[in-house]
Amino acid sequence: MAEAGSNRREFLRWLAASGTGVALSGLLSGTTTAAASEPAADEIVVITRVTLIDGTGSAPRRDVSVVLVGDRIAWVGTSGQVPDTGVARVIDGRGKYLIPGLWDMHTHGADLEEIVPPLHLVHGVTGGREMWGYAENRATRDRIERGELLGPRLVVGSGIVDGPVTLLGPPVIQVSTDAEARAAVRAEKTAGAEFVKIYSYLGAEALRAVADEVRHQGLRFSGHWPYKVSHFDASDLGQHSFEHFFGVSIHCSSRRDEILARLAATPFDPAAPRDFFNLARRLEFESVSTYSPTVAWSYFGRLRRNGTWHSPTLTINRIVTQPAGTHQRDPRLKYVPADIRESWAVGIERFAPKTLSEIALQERYYQDTLRLVGVAHEAGVGIIGGTDCLNPYTFPGSGLHEELAFLVEAGLSPVQALKTVTGDAAKFLGREHTSGTVTAGKEADLVLLEANPAADIRNVAKIDLVITRGRVLDKTTRQRMLDAVEAAANRPAATAANARIRSLARRGCCC
Repeated sequence: MAEAGSNRREFLRWLAASGTGVALSGLLSGTTTAAASEPAADEIVVITRVTLIDGTGSAPRRDVSVVLVGDRIAWVGTSGQVPDTGVARVIDGRGKYLIPGLWDMHTHGADLEEIVPPLHLVHGVTGGREMWGYAENRATRDRIERGELLGPRLVVGSGIVDGPVTLLGPPVIQVSTDAEARAAVRAEKTAGAEFVKIYSYLGAEALRAVADEVRHQGLRFSGHWPYKVSHFDASDLGQHSFEHFFGVSIHCSSRRDEILARLAATPFDPAAPRDFFNLARRLEFESVSTYSPTVAWSYFGRLRRNGTWHSPTLTINRIVTQPAGTHQRDPRLKYVPADIRESWAVGIERFAPKTLSEIALQERYYQDTLRLVGVAHEAGVGIIGGTDCLNPYTFPGSGLHEELAFLVEAGLSPVQALKTVTGDAAKFLGREHTSGTVTAGKEADLVLLEANPAADIRNVAKIDLVITRGRVLDKTTRQRMLDAVEAAANRPAATAANARIRSLARRGCCC
């Protein structure tokens, strides 16, 4: 390192002179005022001589140092520019790789507080988009923000807004008219929703009302493909993301209009609501045989122009297209409460193929989904990575490592895949000025890896340490967290959160 004063105050002066004073605000006041104004010694962390993959999609940069002050990144640059750090905590990054903290962009169950938040953090997931909002998980978000609970940053949606016929139970919000849809949007914003989540059986009139009302309320809406409305129309109305890649193979088929007309003409049956889902699912499986590159390119171009993203949740899509017993010996099950494990075993049966012909059909559909994710990315459609965790065998935290591997299998490079859960995730959420990349002034959410994820995306699981809001979680701390999760998972308990999540898992739905 370059020679400079060895004490803390002089190091802070160097930071101020480097142009980071605005980003650090009051933390740098200690450079000119009494020592009592200085942050404690553990508020400065310097990661030295690391290879940086910054979340922008740029190639890895070698021999970089990153300075953290409190919960912010204070400086990023060439290691030789950094003066003697004095009493700062120094982390030797030689031979290691620094990436931004990861965002799981489709999560559930944060209010299972002893299980889900720590599992996310242990695996480098420092942010999550909660896709079914209710009072309990909003309270969890607020406890995390107040510093009462260690957990990832959470962006929490509304309760799920569906039609008068639905596959779901409480707390789903069922609407059928313009007035009911608008009232639901207003009530959910008042309750603390940061976006509105729509579902599969929402009707066209109610969808138009949701789209109009969210604009008035300064929100966005995302969610499932509403079956009675084409992707084109939903995208034109402003749907921000489609979840699970539902309907994509249909919209890329030469028989698209015929299939959509059949779905539009088939009523929802209140006595057997799942029948329509099963019909749509079967038509999706069959439509892969009529794929048209011309139709696909036109479809993805429309979404790109509208700014509609895809959240393909390949992790849950892989699980539900495999036989039911595929994941029942996963060693990570020890971190999942017994009642949820039991619900997963029940829920997976609703989706899993059983006969050899069903297995072949669903395998073809999944492989086609991978291919279409690659086509969407090539066409410039925004892709965000998410797992749908807490649905059967989708594990909080580690599931996102699987999602990244599937995105690479779909044709993204490892660096591009990382961008879907870092820089692109922040852009989608409107947080690009504070999150998503390793840039001075942004939130100090980082993951230090022992091996190069740009060479093999599976290296994202080889974590040396996680930094969340400037707090360093080293290997010892992370192991203690895992041990605590395992102990909590194996205590007999039937909390409200367990019951709600068990219900989700038992339905076996992609939610």
